[in-house]
Amino acid sequence: MTISKTALPLTSCIGFNGSVDGGLVLEKDGTTVIYPLGSTVIVRQLLNEQQQTFLQGHTDEVSCLVLSPSGRYLASGQLNFMGLKADIIIWDLTSMTLLHRMSLHKVKVQALAFSCDEQFLASLGGQDDNALVLWDVETGNAICGTPTCTDFTIAVKFLNNDGAKLVTCGNYNLHVWHYDHLTNKLVPSDVQLGQLRRCFTCLTVDAADQYMYCGSATGDVLQINLERRLLRNSGPAKGLVQQGVATVAMAPTGDIIVGGGNGTISIMKHDQEGQDARFLNKMPLLATTKLGSRISSLTVDGAHSNGRAMSAVCGTHGCDKFRVTYDIQSKKLQAEMLQTSPPSSVHDVAFPHAYSDVFAACGLGEIRIWHLHSRRELLRMSVPNLDCRCVAFMQNGQSIISGWSDGKIRAFGPQSGKLLYTIHDAHQGAVTAISGTPDSTRIISGGEEGMVRMWAIRAHSQVMEASMKEHKGAVNSIKMKASSGEECVTASSDGSCIIWDLTTFHRRSSLFANTLFKAVLYHPDESQLVTAGTDRKIMYWDAFEGSAIRELEGSSSEQVSALAIDPDGEALVSGGGDKMVRLWGYDEGNCYATGAAHSGAVNRLAVAPDKSHIISVGSDGAIMIWDYMPPTLTEGSLSMVSSARA
Repeated sequence: MTISKTALPLTSCIGFNGSVDGGLVLEKDGTTVIYPLGSTVIVRQLLNEQQQTFLQGHTDEVSCLVLSPSGRYLASGQLNFMGLKADIIIWDLTSMTLLHRMSLHKVKVQALAFSCDEQFLASLGGQDDNALVLWDVETGNAICGTPTCTDFTIAVKFLNNDGAKLVTCGNYNLHVWHYDHLTNKLVPSDVQLGQLRRCFTCLTVDAADQYMYCGSATGDVLQINLERRLLRNSGPAKGLVQQGVATVAMAPTGDIIVGGGNGTISIMKHDQEGQDARFLNKMPLLATTKLGSRISSLTVDGAHSNGRAMSAVCGTHGCDKFRVTYDIQSKKLQAEMLQTSPPSSVHDVAFPHAYSDVFAACGLGEIRIWHLHSRRELLRMSVPNLDCRCVAFMQNGQSIISGWSDGKIRAFGPQSGKLLYTIHDAHQGAVTAISGTPDSTRIISGGEEGMVRMWAIRAHSQVMEASMKEHKGAVNSIKMKASSGEECVTASSDGSCIIWDLTTFHRRSSLFANTLFKAVLYHPDESQLVTAGTDRKIMYWDAFEGSAIRELEGSSSEQVSALAIDPDGEALVSGGGDKMVRLWGYDEGNCYATGAAHSGAVNRLAVAPDKSHIISVGSDGAIMIWDYMPPTLTEGSLSMVSSARA
């Protein structure tokens, strides 16, 4: 395989893993945000989406992130398979390089924390490990470690002014730890809560290290005196935070910012110092606003906070990012959405016919319409608890057609998002592939059971015209012959591609190979077909005779599951399980550029009709937007081609 050293230019990335608690981190300057996406950590400018860096070194999903107090270091932990050790990586953000890789915890790294002097890094293992380990940041070596508690421990944090003291919390446990240099041990001290029993989910420490605030699954926040390790007060004064407290942070005013499991952000007033704890009133809420789903991350933006207003950036479990502003004088809390992201794997992507400004992407329970240049979500069509497996635009632009896991075909209005019609029981299993005819009067669908069906779309009804049963495996891709609409090709997991006559509804020709076909497409002049599958090969076929013409090695290690071609037929784009996006010259069969950004398999690809961009979507929930490159030979690809020919 001739591979170019030229990198495919990445314009932007849409994606954020909101399920990682504390995963959205803001640097001190307030202009740079850091967050995980699959096994990648993204460092991006808030105002300029094109200025972004991908930190790639983890082998599985990132499970936690923490930024050092000075902003120089970033530590990230990951998940791993049962019985295997999970890595911790310390990154140097000045050079954007990997500084240390450490492994001690099994299966998962639950939480991380830097000491105030950046000498130590504390790490917590997940439920299968449940150990607290202290690391030397300079060398990357483990200093000491200890089991935390018989119950699960969730969060860890160093004190702000003492690098030898840290606190942990979890299910029915709350401890203050001290690192003893003489014995090289971590010594725990229990916090006395009396008769109170809580499953703690998060904690924070005030600037003076006087009090610790711990959020619980019950929905209250406990104020702990760190010197005496005693419960001092609690809040909110009226009612509990619904679905528990998910995250807490200290505001510059000394008040507490509380993120709830029900998607609310609240400002809770701290009590006055010096008062007798026996006569304290519970801490009241000053302001509350609702953002959406569970608040998973909350970071105070010190650079944009002053005596009149306070600002914070937060992420939700639904993978949305918000900026929250609190007016101290009026006690009003306002939220502004920064960006939305797909919450899970993205299965398919499609452009409207001859229109490049918007595109559709589908996944679990929804179809989203995105604006290509602003990267903003324009419209969302939701069907809860179902999986949208494929999506396409009708050529007249009047509807978006989609196939779902319940075997139904649903059509939506492209501007309103309104459900236009539903074809019930279109297939026995999931609808896995879908396409419209050029005259926009019929739909061809493929199912998990191997059926290919033709539907006539009328003003008030949708009628099945034909059901073609020759495939014995799932239909993974359907492509129409654009010139006439009388022919289509289907690719199946049974190792065959069938060219169908849509006037007689019989097979015209078949293509067979020792592979599970995942993708198929016509060349724009419709004289050739291109297929890809699990054998890692990209095959060219004669569209009339069904004979193989050329074979390219699309990947050296994993299946090729996605193909796209530009409107002029100059370039072919491929992607698959190796997480790479490759741009090929169609006539020469050489790889001219390679894009590395996905941290999961590439599911689908699309080239904009105006040839400005390439869109790739993956199992990591990412939508990558690449600049289209004309397939021209560079020095790197010339050397690779010449060496391959030699």
